Amino acid sequence: MADPSRPQPYQPGAVSLFFVAKAAVFAAAFWVWLLVLVLRTDSATGLHVLAATGTITTTLVTVLLGARMALQHNAAIRHAEVKKLLVDISWNAFAAAGNAETGGKVVPFPAAPGDGEWGVQRLGADRVSVLDRGAGERNGGRDRADRRR
Repeated sequence: MADPSRPQPYQPGAVSLFFVAKAAVFAAAFWVWLLVLVLRTDSATGLHVLAATGTITTTLVTVLLGARMALQHNAAIRHAEVKKLLVDISWNAFAAAGNAETGGKVVPFPAAPGDGEWGVQRLGADRVSVLDRGAGERNGGRDRADRRR
């Protein structure tokens, strides 16, 4: 049984099922019509072609809508599991931060490198940061005028 404290994930419901069932009813009707035409007459007519075309089309639409509904259902379940996993990870990180001084068994996540370490990691040291570009615009555009020459 599902845990009542957690909200149920979105799953494709009545609307998707309605369209799959509606397409299945139309497909069944076309199959019956085609069967009746085949059993009553000996030669193929335009009605046979129309019934066969309708049968093929509605059967394919039913299969495609059913597959789409199944894929949506599976994606909704996977999405709910990922959300649950993210909540568990964030809760463990929160607990690890609280247990940092006590030497608990929870391993804290690695921290991002500090401001001084970013320059060492980048290979393109010739890049200019946004803050440095803004300094050229603040001094009256002199740097911009120098670049135009």
